[in-house]
Amino acid sequence: MSSQQKVEADPYFPANGDSRYRVHRYELTLDYRPGPNRLAGSARLGAIAGPAPITEFQLNLADFRIGRIRVDGRAPHYSHRGGRLRIRPPKPIRAGAAFTVEVHWSGNPKPVTSPWGGIGWEELEDGALVASQPVGAPSWYPCNDRPADKAAYQISVTTPSAYAVVAGGRLLTRTTKASTTTWVYEQPAPTSSYLIGLSIGKYQTVLLGDPGEEGVPQHGYIPAHLLPQFSRDFARQPAMMELFQELFGPYPFGEYAVVVTEEELDVPVEAQGLSLFGSNHVDGHRTSERLVAHELAHQWFGNSVTIADWRHIWLNEGFAKYAEWLWSERSGGRTAAELAAIAHRKLSLQPQDLRLSDPGRKRMFDDRLYERGGLVVHAVRCALGDETFFRMLRGWTGVQRGGTVTTSTFTTHAARFADRSLDDLFTAWVEQEALPPLPVAAAPMPRRPSYPPTNVRSV
Repeated sequence: MSSQQKVEADPYFPANGDSRYRVHRYELTLDYRPGPNRLAGSARLGAIAGPAPITEFQLNLADFRIGRIRVDGRAPHYSHRGGRLRIRPPKPIRAGAAFTVEVHWSGNPKPVTSPWGGIGWEELEDGALVASQPVGAPSWYPCNDRPADKAAYQISVTTPSAYAVVAGGRLLTRTTKASTTTWVYEQPAPTSSYLIGLSIGKYQTVLLGDPGEEGVPQHGYIPAHLLPQFSRDFARQPAMMELFQELFGPYPFGEYAVVVTEEELDVPVEAQGLSLFGSNHVDGHRTSERLVAHELAHQWFGNSVTIADWRHIWLNEGFAKYAEWLWSERSGGRTAAELAAIAHRKLSLQPQDLRLSDPGRKRMFDDRLYERGGLVVHAVRCALGDETFFRMLRGWTGVQRGGTVTTSTFTTHAARFADRSLDDLFTAWVEQEALPPLPVAAAPMPRRPSYPPTNVRSV
């Protein structure tokens, strides 16, 4: 392999992803049988070579049996070991050239090993669930598994007709033949591999609110026996959508779905246009409403505006955490300033050894990263004032929509809206480990009217 073709490794996950090319479209055709947990799939990838010719490239794929591989219709040489599918095409791919890759695979999908346990495809008692953050996507399909490589997706899943299939994106067709049904979803927005969510189960489908002609269609997929609790716990999600569009800018996708599984999950998980909750997140008392807000906010922060690599994860989690505080403030609960003070006190009692700009792989999901990330956003709000702060946020989600960003991308963007330098603020909060003093707004932030619940209707 020439030095020109050296893979630019992800700093936290060097075995994942390949920067020598980018994928612009995935077409996945899957057949899944829940009983034996048997998956057979084919993938067609439309890709573009980078600035150097390619004599070899890699996809990430777990330990499946490979049936056939083609590059531009011709059989390549390949090897498949340790989750890496190394492919050497029959002839080099020219720099900047478009090419297609076709992969057929089959086997019993299972989570891939990670520092946080198994992630990715999870077989449930009656169905399956995919929650891939950060490196679980190869547990069920071949991909260039790096967050900066965003592509459009079409996903076709055939499964026994008793099961519903939910994926992020628009449902194009649902076709039943004999005892199986094929569900075809299209996600045209640029999407990272880890953000392709999938759920297969026996669900009741409900419509949250009435989107009208201009609104965002919002559906819930839940076990029928949990419908009464869900109807209360998610009743204010349409109001969250309304508020977040006011504060963050237009919702970046065509629709939004939430799935509640029969089984418990440690935490909810966001995917593109889709969030996945466990049965433990519904109790009829809105106990987890802050998490409903958190996952919805990720559609702007993390999904539409995506980090270039995992060093910058605070940009995902800090903004989603702050969205929790904003929802509380605007729905009659504690203000963001009050919640920031609580978070600051909690952090002050914990070790001061976390640097937001590069927390390290072991600490990228540390609770302190979420809380301190929220405090960074609050500090910027205090420095800019509400009117300028929210204008800055809407500019951020608008200019960067569908793109990838880093910490420096954000600090540069925020600085454009400030009448004084924000360098010291970002150095203290993002680059240094010691916890800075609690940020304080120049004037108290006014309380806003609370949001009433909306109806949840079966469809």
